[in-house]
Amino acid sequence: MAWKVEFDPSADRDLDRLDPQHARNILKFLAERIAKDEDPRRFGTPLRSNLAGLWKYRVEDYRLICDIQEEKVLVLVLHVGHRSKVYGGH
Repeated sequence: MAWKVEFDPSADRDLDRLDPQHARNILKFLAERIAKDEDPRRFGTPLRSNLAGLWKYRVEDYRLICDIQEEKVLVLVLHVGHRSKVYGGH
């Protein structure tokens, strides 16, 4: 089963602000690992506290905050940011 990966408009803006090489690496990770795998949770970590229910993926020094929607077979990327800043504003 292939998963569909979509970006929330704010995550799209986050990605546009990144260095092009980092953005390519993130898109490659999502296309080659997350979208093609049977279980996208295998590559991530569940978040806790005020972000409970969401998942985190690590790509180099960047983090992707995602909502995995099983019923839609969809991984919705909500936020993309450097590991030092990604959790503070959410």
